[in-house]
Amino acid sequence: METKFTPWRMNYIKRDPALSEDDCVFCAIADAPPDHDPEHLILYRGRQCFIVLNLYPYNTAHTMVIPYLHTADLAGLDAATAQELFDLTRWCVTILQAEYQPHGFNLGMNLGRIAGAGIAEHLHMHIVPRWNGDTNFMPIVGTTKLIPEELNATYARLRPHFTDKGVSATF
Repeated sequence: METKFTPWRMNYIKRDPALSEDDCVFCAIADAPPDHDPEHLILYRGRQCFIVLNLYPYNTAHTMVIPYLHTADLAGLDAATAQELFDLTRWCVTILQAEYQPHGFNLGMNLGRIAGAGIAEHLHMHIVPRWNGDTNFMPIVGTTKLIPEELNATYARLRPHFTDKGVSATF
């Protein structure tokens, strides 16, 4: 048997028992005080949306842009929220490109459970950096995905890039 250490999953295992299965994890972390942002991996809080590292990343530096508004209705977003969602997505790509130099990105949303959404009731944009060779035999043969950087190290590396000055200067 092969053992893989995934220390970031302990937060999920020990998740807040006050949250019911019906509570939205995105709303819960957005409602937490800003001094808890590192604990929740929140990189930036905008007016309409926030940026967070994915707790269960597909790759190193997998980020998400999430509206504060609890909705699954992309077409129903007001113009300000939709604009900020896309502006923050562009900002993430800019920062991740500079910090990690990936060879490409996967960007997207899974709208609805049937489309693969893990949290279908609250839409969110995935930004997944990709590198040549990051897909190899491990996920196919070994059904194992390796993430080479621990989440707290990724957070510490990215957090200084996400400042109010940065987003306005970039866009």
